[in-house]
Amino acid sequence: MDRRTAAARERSGRLHRIHRGVYSVGHVSSTPEAVFLAGVLACGPGAVLSHGSAAALWGFWKTDDTAIHVIAPNRRGRSPAGLVPHRDGWLPSSDRTEFHRVPCTTVARTLLDLAAILPPWELRKALGEAEAMRIVNHGQLRLQIRRGRGRRGVARLRRLLDEIHPQNKRSRSELERMFLHVCLQVDLPQPEVNASLRVEGRTLKPDFLWRDQRLILEADSRRFHDTDTAFLDDRRREQRLQVSGWRVSRFSWEQVEFEPQALARTVRQLLSQA
Repeated sequence: MDRRTAAARERSGRLHRIHRGVYSVGHVSSTPEAVFLAGVLACGPGAVLSHGSAAALWGFWKTDDTAIHVIAPNRRGRSPAGLVPHRDGWLPSSDRTEFHRVPCTTVARTLLDLAAILPPWELRKALGEAEAMRIVNHGQLRLQIRRGRGRRGVARLRRLLDEIHPQNKRSRSELERMFLHVCLQVDLPQPEVNASLRVEGRTLKPDFLWRDQRLILEADSRRFHDTDTAFLDDRRREQRLQVSGWRVSRFSWEQVEFEPQALARTVRQLLSQA
C-alpha cells in the first residue's frame, strides 16, 4: 500500500508501526518471535536474525543485550533504532534457515558468529547448552569451521571443540595408547585391550579388561556413544557384564587428555577393590 493509506490505517489503529515500513496488524505483538521478525523485515531482503539474537531464538543462550542483531548483506544507510545490522557479504544458503518462522542463521553458524565476540567461558557454555538440546553436533560444527576458514571466531571455536572432543583430533588407537601410557607411568597392571569376552552366549569386546580383578573400563566417546541407540545398547551391555560378575566403570577421553593423574588414582582404587 502507499504511504498515505498506511498513515491513515495507522491513525485509525488498524496498523501499528514497529519500524519504518514494518507494521503490526490490529495490535502490537510483544512476543520474542514477533520482535525478532520485525527486526529482520526492517533490514530488507536477504536479512536473517544472527549472533546473540539468533542464539536467544534457538534457546541455547540468553543475553542482556536488548539490541536485535541481524545479518543484512543488502542493507545500506542508517540502521533502524534498536537494530544492529551486520553487513556480512558471506552468508551462503547453507547458513540460513527458519525457526518459529523467523529467518535466522543455523545453530552452527550462530555459534561461529558468537565465537568472534564471546569470551571462551561463555562460548563453552553456549556450545554445551546447544549440544544438550541436541540441536547441533560436532560434525556440523567441523563443517562450519572448514567453510569459514580465515574468518573471525574460527580458531577459537576449533580450539574449544578440540578441548571438549579430543577424540576428534586423535584416532581411537592413539587415545588407547595414551591410556596405556598412563597405566605404565604409575605402575598399574597393563589391561587387555579390546579382548574377546564370552558373556551369556555373546562375544563382547570391552575397551580395557583386567581378568584377575574382574574389572572392565569402557571409554565413553561422544562420537560413538552420544545417541539414544548407543545409550540403550551400552546399558544392556553393562547389565550383562555385571550379572556375570564383572565390575564396569566408565571414563571419558577428556580425562585421559586433561586429568591423567586423577584417572590413574581412580583405576588404582578400582583394582585394589577386587
